[in-house]
Amino acid sequence: MNLLSFGFLCRNDRDAVRGRLHGQRPFNPPTAPNSNYLLSTSPGPAATPGRLRMAIILGVAASPTRVVLADDDVLLREGMAGLLERSGFEVVGQCGNASELIAFVREHRPELAIVDIRMPPSHTSEGLDAARVIREEVPETAILVLSAHVQVEQATDLLASGERSGYLLKSRVTDVDEFVETLERIVKGGSVVDPVLVQELIAARRVEDPLEVLSPREREVLSLMAEGRSNVGIAHQLWITEGTVEKHVHSILTKLRLPATADDQRRVLAVITFLDAR
Repeated sequence: MNLLSFGFLCRNDRDAVRGRLHGQRPFNPPTAPNSNYLLSTSPGPAATPGRLRMAIILGVAASPTRVVLADDDVLLREGMAGLLERSGFEVVGQCGNASELIAFVREHRPELAIVDIRMPPSHTSEGLDAARVIREEVPETAILVLSAHVQVEQATDLLASGERSGYLLKSRVTDVDEFVETLERIVKGGSVVDPVLVQELIAARRVEDPLEVLSPREREVLSLMAEGRSNVGIAHQLWITEGTVEKHVHSILTKLRLPATADDQRRVLAVITFLDAR
């Protein structure tokens, strides 16, 4: 099952939502309290300052991640929108070309942009070019590039631009929960690389390999780090303990002589070193 299949599964839910918005069905306020209802109610005896502060906190925590989608395949784009909305994201814009994508991002400044590499007019690298503009003008927006083919140079160029970025092959997105978790990791500052691309990078390593100092097991761990897996995920994949993974990660960061900054940033630098060693 691919992204397009997921979209058709979500269509009924999306139509139901749109129906309510257009008055086709009565809208019943949710029974669970949210920030809008809590803050619009006149404070009574029970509405203490602490409760109001909690309402504000709940309102912030409940804010959905805003997403802009760019893909000239309308069916795929609509399917993706349905999947994201069903998973709790807010799709604030959809488009089929790079210029509209950049305009949407400038206007809405979303937390995430999901971009197809090949879009009109030439269907070559318009999406990637737009991603570069977004990274320069709106660096706080995370970027996930979706591609139908493995393109090592383009992926490396994007991922080397910093954190909050990812590269996935469309045909390999077959698990909804895993895909949503990947989006959340990217928004939170992670970098995610499709495993197929990781293998391509390994096969095309340069003669002067900066990863030569790493043991085979450490390379395995670094490869899984490049896929965006957490220590727990790596431990599960390699059938080792999380503590062992932590030791391997520490050894990798030390051997690669990465600066002593925040751990998350060092992991991103390690992944970039891995990609540069393709």
